[in-house]
Amino acid sequence: MKFTKMHGCGNDYVYVNCFEETIENPSEVARFVSDRHFGIGSDGMILICPSEIADFRMAMYNLDGSEGKMCGNGVRCIAKYVYDHQLTDKTRISLETLGGIKYLDLNIKDGKVETVKVDMGEPILTPADIPVNLSGDTIINEPVEVEGSIWNITCISMGNPHAVVFVDDTKSLNLEKIGPAFEKHPIFPEQVNTEFVHVIDRKTVDMRVWERGSGETFACGTGACATAMACILNGKTEDEVLVHLVGGDLLIQYDRKTNHIFMTGPATEVFSGEIQL
Repeated sequence: MKFTKMHGCGNDYVYVNCFEETIENPSEVARFVSDRHFGIGSDGMILICPSEIADFRMAMYNLDGSEGKMCGNGVRCIAKYVYDHQLTDKTRISLETLGGIKYLDLNIKDGKVETVKVDMGEPILTPADIPVNLSGDTIINEPVEVEGSIWNITCISMGNPHAVVFVDDTKSLNLEKIGPAFEKHPIFPEQVNTEFVHVIDRKTVDMRVWERGSGETFACGTGACATAMACILNGKTEDEVLVHLVGGDLLIQYDRKTNHIFMTGPATEVFSGEIQL
């Protein structure tokens, strides 16, 4: 199987061009290629596929083989791949995902995509649609017991479910312990991605993320969007937020007129190769 390794702020995936390759068992292949000792090493696998309703379609699999609905860093990397590999000459493309169609604007430098701005759509705040099994119209700063401690969560879906928690210090957190407890908490019927956020000032935050199916990753695009929205809902930041992730920075902008969130960040191609399946 031919592949290309790419990352967005360190959130790395194995990308496969399904205009040329046929993957019959993507969940099994994703688990194999994601292994950092016996495979290629990644947070999962992303397939670039034809679409009947958009320019391209994304199929995304976590490193445990489970299928994901959306990946903010992944959509930026797909935009870079299809332009740099001459599958399109458009600088604005549409991408079909299980989280809806996303529209991406490509910033070109020296004939290659350097950064991508993504219209991530409207944040979903209704508990049943996130989903989270708590009562109320929204879940904002709601206390929940996890691992014997009370954590205040703000729940948002950006195509997949997120729980945002504000903390005094992200670096000292034991995510290997607390992350799985959030991910598999019974109030989240489809499990959850959890963002642990420290607010630096009205325009800047630090974030670490535990992703369902993958564990802690260097970055999460939808998580950065959920974080920015949670900051706004809790009155902690302005509508434009620079999110510092372990692997880099993402600029998140909330447009109150359209109720859409926009994400701008880099996309990087690391190497291409072939692997025997």
